[in-house]
Amino acid sequence: MQYIGENLLPGQLGHFFVVLSLIASLVAAIAYLKASNALIPEEHNSWRKLARVSFFIEAGSVFGTFIVIYYIVSSHSFEYFYAWNHSSTSLSVNYLLSCIWEGQEGSFLLWAIWHSIIGLILISKGGKWEAPVMTVISFAQVCLATMIIGIYLGDAKIGSNPFLLVRQHFQDAPIFQRADYLSIPQMKDGQGLNQLLQNYWMVIHPPILFLGFASTIVPFAFVIAGLWKKDYSGWTKIALPWTLFSGVILGTGIMMGAAWAYESLTFGGFWAWDPVENASLVPWLVMIAGLHTHVIFNATGHSLRATYIFYILSFVLVLYSTFLTRSGVLGDSSVHAFTDSGMNLQLMLFIVVFFVPAIYLMARNYTKIPHVAKEESSYSREFWMFIGALVLFLSAMVITWQTSFTPIYNKITGKTTAMPEDPEFAFNKIQVFVAIVIGVLTAITQYLKYKDTPRGTILKKIAVPTLIAAVLSLCISIFSGIEYNKQGIGFLGSIHVALFAALYAIVANMSYIWSGLHGKVKAAGASVAHIGFGLMLVGIIIASSNRKVLSINTTGINLAFDPKSKEKSLENLTLVKGLPTDMGKYMATYESNDSTSRHGTVMYFKVNFKDKKSNEEFNLYPNLIRNTKGQQGFSNNPDSKHYFGKDIFTYISYADDMDSEKDTTSFRKYPVNVSDTVFYSNGFFVVNKVVPNPNNDKYKFTSGDTAVMADITVFSKDGRQYKARPAFYVKNNQANYTLDTVFAQNLAIGFGRILEGGKIELEVKESTRMVPFVALKVYEFPHINILWIGTFVMIIGFVMSMVFRLKQSNRLKVAK
Repeated sequence: MQYIGENLLPGQLGHFFVVLSLIASLVAAIAYLKASNALIPEEHNSWRKLARVSFFIEAGSVFGTFIVIYYIVSSHSFEYFYAWNHSSTSLSVNYLLSCIWEGQEGSFLLWAIWHSIIGLILISKGGKWEAPVMTVISFAQVCLATMIIGIYLGDAKIGSNPFLLVRQHFQDAPIFQRADYLSIPQMKDGQGLNQLLQNYWMVIHPPILFLGFASTIVPFAFVIAGLWKKDYSGWTKIALPWTLFSGVILGTGIMMGAAWAYESLTFGGFWAWDPVENASLVPWLVMIAGLHTHVIFNATGHSLRATYIFYILSFVLVLYSTFLTRSGVLGDSSVHAFTDSGMNLQLMLFIVVFFVPAIYLMARNYTKIPHVAKEESSYSREFWMFIGALVLFLSAMVITWQTSFTPIYNKITGKTTAMPEDPEFAFNKIQVFVAIVIGVLTAITQYLKYKDTPRGTILKKIAVPTLIAAVLSLCISIFSGIEYNKQGIGFLGSIHVALFAALYAIVANMSYIWSGLHGKVKAAGASVAHIGFGLMLVGIIIASSNRKVLSINTTGINLAFDPKSKEKSLENLTLVKGLPTDMGKYMATYESNDSTSRHGTVMYFKVNFKDKKSNEEFNLYPNLIRNTKGQQGFSNNPDSKHYFGKDIFTYISYADDMDSEKDTTSFRKYPVNVSDTVFYSNGFFVVNKVVPNPNNDKYKFTSGDTAVMADITVFSKDGRQYKARPAFYVKNNQANYTLDTVFAQNLAIGFGRILEGGKIELEVKESTRMVPFVALKVYEFPHINILWIGTFVMIIGFVMSMVFRLKQSNRLKVAK
């Protein structure tokens, strides 16, 4: 059948590039392998030339694949499943890139792009290490190419093809019996980008994070090259700047993810120990452990074996995190894991083909790796640096166990074992002690000398920084306060100790730049990074411990949230449109919502906040994004007011406009006498009396008016009482009645008319849609900016160290 409107050329071109990438990377890997093992220079150069040409072709093919996918998505070519499943015509142009890495195929492609760029740099800078290192990277490109090749070998599926047509994906669907299937309404628009990814952080966060993931292969490749070529220490100088680069980029990517979570998710913070967050954090912790043992070896000759192990594990843990997030294992426990795509075996093989050879080479050469038999002095810098690296490694292993065990156990056994009731505390009660140890070691270790430190001198050097940190932490604890008290006095005490350790790291490192380095800022990269790390810890401790819920609901209008939801009625303030409502230090008013997008994808809500003391006013615009992929309802997208010392963080937890259905509930009529009782779904009400021509705070009738008011008391099931005073009056010879609404009970009562025999007719309606209202969640995060400032400072420190090491490496080359 000749289908109308299909443009098959881009898909054919894209698939050609994928196949070419696979073949070229395989040729490059084999050629580099041959070059590495060649004993004759001419043979080595010949194979290396072929390998370089092949890798250039491979890199060009990867970029070509990306360009074709971008074209398909941006041109809304919905005959392709990738475009139809990940984009829509209503999507903002700035999110088109996010559509690419929303899918597994696009994220693997992004990973391959970074490997290509890293490989091209290593070809120009690798020197004698080019061939063995590029063998590893080229082989990794082979593996990544298989992830997007999308072919079948018998019944086995190899990869997932991003250029698959919709009619190929849904082969048995009846609509594809029509040649003009692209003209039917279901095909004129796509499924759309996941609503949680419609944030500017998701345009820039994934590329940085995947560059971090991709860069971990460089230290790994140098380790494999060293074991393979039996040059166990020759790679350590040239690899150190790469390790620093990997550390800073992966760390930056992780914190960008934290910023995205803070701005787009509603778990009330930047970190919730989400399994996908942990899956990226663990390789970074192990990489940083390896970085420190690497520095130890370059300075003293100690800890090279540990460096080998850490670098192998950091890359393997990246592969393991890839398996966790893409296998569907974390689908029920993470907000941003991929679903199962049927590639689990391939993902596991991805781990095995790197881990097993690496462990084999490590075991075979372990005794040959240079090792200083003499134990390090406990007064030496390298001893405590190694202890710190070991603590980071153990922290990573604990996080891996806590993250992985339950989901994988459930996957294997088919059971539904629950995660801890309070997962944050399950992690925090362990990691707070890691923070204490690392903070203290970061403060003290740099004052020690390599090899040994004269007894007594260390106490003199750290006395002043210790005293200053103790005073600062004591002042913060007393005057600013740590208000966290959920887990008892023991955990609260550990938080105060962690605050001291974080401040100690900051003060001691600042002092060391002045006293130990004599103000030589160019050589102070490590100290600056440690200062940033200390600031991050301070920001985490204060912001997380002193986080306050401002939206305490005192209105009496309590919404019944789903019991499975984390939301609590008393922590979500119900705001009736246009009605200023007391919210502690603020008056909050739900002023309006964006009706222009009511049937679109986003609903914006304007909420005014007025400080009761200072009369300062500001508006926030939290919004609800309509769920995509066929899901019903909306997802919350927060908004924040940023101050230097705090953030006011808000999101809409419920809105009566969350669906577009109209209120179809009708009034029911009840003829009643005074003292009669009328029941409704949540209680009953009693007619106390009928008042002629009432004159009170609600009505101002005079003796000349014809009016009557029913005085009614409403009794709810929870024991609360409410007053309702509907009225009936005649004006301009027209009979009128006014409703009185008990919002807390979703109840409207009207005085319909006066009946014979002294009875009156009440009109009663129960509905949640009588007036526009929202439920608003509001947090105050004190001093959250310390965390972001600390992140920035830590990045600067890493960059300074990387530049310093590169200059040292270049001087070494010139000297040779």
